[in-house]
Amino acid sequence: MSKRNHPENDPARDVRKSSGAPGVSAENGDGGYNAGIAVFSYIIGGIIVWSLIGWGLDYLWGTRWIVLAGALLGAAGGFYLSHMHGLTSSRNTTGGNSAASGPSEDGNSNAK
Repeated sequence: MSKRNHPENDPARDVRKSSGAPGVSAENGDGGYNAGIAVFSYIIGGIIVWSLIGWGLDYLWGTRWIVLAGALLGAAGGFYLSHMHGLTSSRNTTGGNSAASGPSEDGNSNAK
C-alpha cells in the first residue's frame, strides 16, 4: 500500500480527538458548553433511571424509601461517569502553564 493511499493521509477522513464523552470535541470552541450539557445529561439520566428502578422495587416490596435512595444513587453515578470521562476537571486549555502538565524544569520527574 503506498503512502498516498494510507487512511491516515486521507484529507477527507475526519480525525478528531474526543474527550471521551459522546458529542464532546476538544477542537471546537463550545467545549465548555458541550461538556456542561454532557455532565447535566449524565446526572439527570442517572437520577431518572435509578429512580424508576427504585420505584419498581418500592412497588414490589411495598416500601416508600427506595425511590429516594435510587435518585441519590443515580445522581452520584452520573457525577462519577462525568468525572471518569474527564468532564468535571478544571483544565485551562488556553495555553497556561500547569504544574501537573509534565516533568519539572530541572529534569527530575521521580519516574521509576
